[in-house]
Amino acid sequence: MATGAVPATFSGLKTREPSLGFARSMDFVRVSDLQRLKSLGKKVSVIRNSKSSSEVAERQPTSEGSPLIVPRQKYCESIHKTMRRKTSTVMVGNVAIGSDHPIRIQTMTTTDTKDVAATVEQVMRIADKGANIVRITVQGKKEADACFEIKNTLVQKNYNIPLVADIHFAPSVALRVAECFDKIRVNPGNFADRRAQFEKLEYTDEDYQKELEHIEQVFTPLVEKCKKYGRAMRIGTNHGSLSDRIMSYYGDSPRGMVESAFEFARICRKLDFHNFVFSMKASNPVIMVQAYRLLVAEMYVQGWEYPLHLGVTEAGEGEDGRMKSAIGIGTLLQDGLGDTIRVSLTEPPEEEIDPCRRLANLGMRASGLQQGVAPFEEKHRHYFDFQRRTGQLPIQMEGEEVDYRGVLHRDGSVLMPVSLDQLKTPELLYKSLAAKLVVGMPFKDLATVDSILLRELPPVDDNDARLALKRLIDISMGVITPLSEQLTKPLPNAMVLVNLKELTTGAYKLLPEGTRLVVSLRGDEPYEDLEILKEIEATMVLHELPYTEDKISRVHAARRLFEYLSDNALNFAVIHHLQFPKGIHRDDLVITAGTNAGALLVDGLGDGILLEAPDQDFEFLRNTSFNLLQGCRMRNTKTEYVSCPSCGRTLFDLQDISAQIREKTSHLPGVSIAIMGCIVNGPGEMADADFGYVGGTPGKIDLYVGKTVVKRGIKMEHATDALIQLIKDNGRWVDPPAEE
Repeated sequence: MATGAVPATFSGLKTREPSLGFARSMDFVRVSDLQRLKSLGKKVSVIRNSKSSSEVAERQPTSEGSPLIVPRQKYCESIHKTMRRKTSTVMVGNVAIGSDHPIRIQTMTTTDTKDVAATVEQVMRIADKGANIVRITVQGKKEADACFEIKNTLVQKNYNIPLVADIHFAPSVALRVAECFDKIRVNPGNFADRRAQFEKLEYTDEDYQKELEHIEQVFTPLVEKCKKYGRAMRIGTNHGSLSDRIMSYYGDSPRGMVESAFEFARICRKLDFHNFVFSMKASNPVIMVQAYRLLVAEMYVQGWEYPLHLGVTEAGEGEDGRMKSAIGIGTLLQDGLGDTIRVSLTEPPEEEIDPCRRLANLGMRASGLQQGVAPFEEKHRHYFDFQRRTGQLPIQMEGEEVDYRGVLHRDGSVLMPVSLDQLKTPELLYKSLAAKLVVGMPFKDLATVDSILLRELPPVDDNDARLALKRLIDISMGVITPLSEQLTKPLPNAMVLVNLKELTTGAYKLLPEGTRLVVSLRGDEPYEDLEILKEIEATMVLHELPYTEDKISRVHAARRLFEYLSDNALNFAVIHHLQFPKGIHRDDLVITAGTNAGALLVDGLGDGILLEAPDQDFEFLRNTSFNLLQGCRMRNTKTEYVSCPSCGRTLFDLQDISAQIREKTSHLPGVSIAIMGCIVNGPGEMADADFGYVGGTPGKIDLYVGKTVVKRGIKMEHATDALIQLIKDNGRWVDPPAEE
């Protein structure tokens, strides 16, 4: 891949060259000479600095032909095992954050901050649940004054949990509350800049420099005060609240998120203040992962070691919220990134602590054991921009009696294990697979399972069970069964599951010619054992690693497998097959699946999911599978919700309203609805949403289409109906399906 070289340290980029992408700013960059060079027949953007520097950072396109130039420097400590990224230690009150300490867990209060008693009670409940840190919204002088009483009351009750002030648009409030709270969270998008109007602004170099000087003037007093009082700070960028200035230069992108935070970090460093952490939050886990990776890659180039606060903002509620958080946070923890985390759920804040702890434990265990595989060279994975490796979908072969083209789905496949007992009640089985029934006959629908795994075939003379399977095969649903079962109780047109040993010994050749194969692989096999894959045709590969593996990492084993497949031009579809033990907690299943499969799918690695858990409800496993694909921005089978977790700014009962809206709109796949308690982070916080339901003033709702407000001040009791009418007016409504 073609590369360019740029000095590792720069002094401030001012360019609107669109093809520069990632390299448009580094501490960054003053561009004095931009050239288009041809290297290896490819056009590559190269930045040269007018100042000489002995340190050179190697850069390359993120992928073949991509205009996005990124550092070749690592974004994590190791690509073949989980190693915690080395960071400095940041003290938040009496709690230390950093790589030498456990991953800290935190949440945020939802009470009115002015209600001191209610806020104190909630903080105490949160602390009793095991949180290490609590954040409280502080939007004005009255709230700041209340913070002194909150802190004193907690101390009197022997609660010394560190408190964080959440600040937007209010530098003077931040200065006040820094005198009593342990940490200040500032949002670079709105601390010194006005709220984004999503205007494309043109800046001269002089204009841009004046903006930076204004930020420094506004921000410096807070930095000095934090130094004086020994406070910590979080420079917390949100994807949805970037300033117009940043978006005009870098777009509404991970690149803009990183640059927005670095502007504030440079001021801290200039003032010799280092007791701060970074965060790069987004409601889209894919964007969130890319932003943190870009941030860390740049910090490696700079030699910075600041800790990371991880979170997926507006994740939602229930399993949806846990899954989105697991995909985003879990992916980064597998790479050894992250020192404190928050799982943002539209639930009471104390309910966030348990899933947060489960995620933290998963990350600490992976890094503690340094789970991984033998070192391998990685050339094909795209760290910073999403590009999906799409496995070959089945092609109908001449002479085949059934249509195999539906056994995998182009946007991501869901496979499910089925038992012999389920075959005893075919209609219930069809419904559990989410098939439509017409006069008792199954038909595939939008969210129907694509293929099933049947570990044991029914006896040859069990005509009813075999008829049920034939009807599934006839609607292009794949039926996969082990080689031993197919050889002893053959099922016409079944796909046969084989392992490497059965391939290398030739046992699979006992099958009739043309039988479709599904190959089970661990991913950590010796490369010479994988050579047999070049000699066969496989409909798909199941990547599976026992749940009890301690030292081998499923994520790294899969990455190694994908490298082998790409190196050898083997375009098999790969399904992530996760097997869970009996008795596993539902949250552990969701979080483990989101972490181990999500970490691969957000990099475009994989074509579907198969979850096995013997004692778990079948519908739960199916829904979890589809939630995982949708959370990774693959297959969209239901309404997508961007739902904030509530805080002291929230202007209505978020949990109740969210439930009402979901009840009436959950049948709209492809539609995304944002439910926001207030608009503090700006309409950009709804960047992924088609429609927005947002608290405007107490008792009143504003409705949005995209980032544009279209109706203001709707009374709460009429707002849900008005939202539905807005969806209808925009041609996105369909009536709910009739009950069968």
